[in-house]
Amino acid sequence: MMALELLPIGTFLALLTGQVIKTAVAAKDVLIEKESFKALSKYLLDIKPILEELQRSGLSDSQAARQALECLEKDIKKASDLVEKYKNRSRFYLLVKCRHIVKEAQDATRNIGRSLATLSLASTEVLAEISEQVTRLHDEMQRAEFEASQTQLQIVEKLDEGLLKQKLDQGFANNMLEQIALAVGVPIVPSEISKELADFRREIEEAAVRKEREEEYFLGQVIKLLSQADAARNQEEIKNQYYRRMQSVERTSGDYIPPLQSFICPLSGSNVMVDPVSLCTGTTYERASIEAWFESGEKTDPETGDFLEDLSRRSNHRLRQSIEEWRELNFCLKIRSAKRNLQSGIGSSVEDALSLVQDVIRDYPVTRDWIAIEGIIDIVISILSTRNKDIKISVLMTLKVAVEGHQVNKDRVVESGGMERIVTCLLRSSNVSKAAVELLYELVRDGSGWNTPALKKLSQHSRAILFLVMFLNTESADMAEAILLKLCSDDDSNIIRAADANWFKPVVSRLIEGPEDSKLLIIRTLVEMELMNESVKCLGEAGVIPPLLQMLSTRSFEVRELALSLLVKLLSCQENKKLIAASGGVPVILNQMHASHVRTIIIARCCEIIEKLSSNEDGIQFLVDENGVRLDLEQTIANLLALQQNCHSSLIVRRPALGALLDICKSEAKLVKKAVVGANGVSVILPLLDDSNQEIREITLKLLFYFSHHEAQGVADFLLEQRRMETLVGFLQDDTRRDTQTAAAGLLANLPKSEIMLTKKLIESDGLNAVLKILKSGTMEAKENALGVLFRFTDPTTIETQRMVVESGVYPLLVDFLKTGTVTAKAWAAALIGNLSLNTPKLATIPRSPNCWSFKSSKISICEVHEGICNESSTFCLIKANAMPAIVNLLREKVHETAYEALKTLLTLVYEDRHHRGVDYLDKADAINPILEVLSWGTTPLKAEALGLLEKVFVTCEMAENYGPLARIGLLSITTQNMHENDQLRHKANRVLMQLDRFSKSSMPLL
Repeated sequence: MMALELLPIGTFLALLTGQVIKTAVAAKDVLIEKESFKALSKYLLDIKPILEELQRSGLSDSQAARQALECLEKDIKKASDLVEKYKNRSRFYLLVKCRHIVKEAQDATRNIGRSLATLSLASTEVLAEISEQVTRLHDEMQRAEFEASQTQLQIVEKLDEGLLKQKLDQGFANNMLEQIALAVGVPIVPSEISKELADFRREIEEAAVRKEREEEYFLGQVIKLLSQADAARNQEEIKNQYYRRMQSVERTSGDYIPPLQSFICPLSGSNVMVDPVSLCTGTTYERASIEAWFESGEKTDPETGDFLEDLSRRSNHRLRQSIEEWRELNFCLKIRSAKRNLQSGIGSSVEDALSLVQDVIRDYPVTRDWIAIEGIIDIVISILSTRNKDIKISVLMTLKVAVEGHQVNKDRVVESGGMERIVTCLLRSSNVSKAAVELLYELVRDGSGWNTPALKKLSQHSRAILFLVMFLNTESADMAEAILLKLCSDDDSNIIRAADANWFKPVVSRLIEGPEDSKLLIIRTLVEMELMNESVKCLGEAGVIPPLLQMLSTRSFEVRELALSLLVKLLSCQENKKLIAASGGVPVILNQMHASHVRTIIIARCCEIIEKLSSNEDGIQFLVDENGVRLDLEQTIANLLALQQNCHSSLIVRRPALGALLDICKSEAKLVKKAVVGANGVSVILPLLDDSNQEIREITLKLLFYFSHHEAQGVADFLLEQRRMETLVGFLQDDTRRDTQTAAAGLLANLPKSEIMLTKKLIESDGLNAVLKILKSGTMEAKENALGVLFRFTDPTTIETQRMVVESGVYPLLVDFLKTGTVTAKAWAAALIGNLSLNTPKLATIPRSPNCWSFKSSKISICEVHEGICNESSTFCLIKANAMPAIVNLLREKVHETAYEALKTLLTLVYEDRHHRGVDYLDKADAINPILEVLSWGTTPLKAEALGLLEKVFVTCEMAENYGPLARIGLLSITTQNMHENDQLRHKANRVLMQLDRFSKSSMPLL
């Protein structure tokens, strides 16, 4: 090649321009660190127009210009050499050297920038027009900072850390090889990996030729690690290596070969070297030991004492290889010993052998292959059948160590039937099962991914998912859940098994993201599955409700019907009611129910959901929108009633619709009124009492009970037909359905008492006996309603019906209710006795005798109040029925409702023509003091009733004298009140006071 100094300046520029273009184009083809070389290429292409401008402008041929161009040419040449150096190198090599390569590219760019500035100074007159462009380019190139990608840097840092810590296990090797291959675009298949590693080995050979010892050592460490990975291994070579080693120790009788003296580090005196390095004197030490020696300030050879001017260390590869061979021979002896002890069947020997296998693998991960070749994995799996818990745990731990990061051994465990044996260990003690879960997790993992064959084998075990679900509340939960999620990720049958085991997380995921056929299969299975209450609760908590509600917007009838069916099932759990309400599900359900052209089954399911939401006394609590705001239910009530009118509505619609209506109306009286008045509910519901379906009739009866509070007359008119009354009495007589019996009694209690014909029909249908039976053996609520029914039989204007009731034996029952009933029962019993007592004066017989003496000698008992012959059955006398003590006691209990009725009943004893006898009896029964006490604690109506009775009490001087002082206290407290609304009460109190004052004045002595 012609010397550059002999070339004309223009030719020089042309050659340099061509070299720049060639280097820029070549830089784009470097396989790794493309961004760095792309940046270098860009800068070179930016220089091209500058050199072309110099050619056109006629750069003067000065010495300074030539020197500047020569300097630029040298830097371009270095950049070209750099590009060529890394253009066709091993991709693995380029990645592990990425930091160094980036630094070289950055330095080349900055050097070219400096040379460009020198050219500018040498030719100022020519570069004047492009000086701004040159300056800008120079500044950019000087500031250029190239960096490897974060992914590459992370890989290199992880690799350096692993080599420093001498991590040679297969799991780490698999992980590193996978990351490196993915980063440089090499497929992870044995053929491609082998080719790449062969190229990498050539890099090591070239480093040895160049005598770059550190480079050679570093690359050797990398290739040794990567060769441990599954994708890089040749099983045939591994077998041959192991057999050669075993052949070498075949005649060795013991279990240990002592090390040669040369293997021992002179500095430690006893430790076999791991990383031997030689000094310039030829002596060899452990790298860490000699480096610590030099760091302490020593500069001599520890063994010879020679002063060292050169402190460099060189890896003693030959000695290191000999030490590794010695170690491998000893590992072979340990494997042979472990196998012998495992086959012995002796408990202690087996445990020792399992521990030995674990130690061997941890000390030298390569032996994972060797124990498999020796058949130890199969032997260990067979030992899992032992009943010894400690040995079982040790077996599981040994297998885990053996398969960690080792795909071949994982396959061996699976193929040898190990998966089935491991799964059965999940049912053992906590320590055994924990070890089994950890082993399973390792078996089904494959680097950063999953071991598909192992997962498939595990999935074939019918109880594996059930056992794994049991671990979700243990310290092994994370591993168990990871396995379960993978098993269920693409297998609907496994999702169903998990649901059957009461774990629903995969169910929810599939319902959210899965294909429609999977959703249908899973929902249908859940609908058909017999779920326990806890399972239903867990299903809701897992989050299944929102996706089910979302499915209701689909056009698929089948999807909507199944989603609604599952929602019905979920609502057997109270917590799920809250979840549906909080998810805004109720408006969605109502919209489905109210929509036009909807299939019957959809409407039926919606009605069932509304019924379940409002059942168990929840009423309208959950009939809210997603913000918890109560919905306007007037239209819903109207629609539910309309479904009963529609002649095309089938039983599967009418029954839940009627049930939902009942539950809604039970919760709030205002809603009942809307149903009765706004939607003409009574006329819609009444005909259903004639329905052929028993359940429809029962629900109808309960609804009519609530409706009768607002439209009793319409119900009464309907029941006048004897057949319907008999149906109603049939409900009264049926003790097996207590709630229906209670509703029937309540309905009758609400009907107008003035309907004589209704009472007659009731008697004709044996209704009175049914009522009395309820009073004896019904629930307390039914008894209360039955007492309400008795009012129609105890009307004071119908003595004959009163007599019929009394003769049926009701009086003792009423007295018992006064003593032991609820507040309502006591009040109604007192009122009923009062009704009967009103007719006692008429019925009491005044005895007549021919002469006074015979009368006096008569044994006939004369009632001291009614002054005639009285008894419970003929005159309904409450005194003869022994009701008086219980009635007086109601006043002492100080309950407003019962005290009010007690006062009214006591008032029946103080009738006009013989009130003094009634007053005397009240005094004798110790009733007057409790009456006076009412003035201090009673409500206004109660005080008014007490004052009315006291007006009749204080008509005699005796009563005024006995009770006047105490009475005045209560009376004065009422008369001194300033509240306008108590005017009538004050007037009554004043009248009683005036009576007391009259007797007080009349009894004053004359002066």
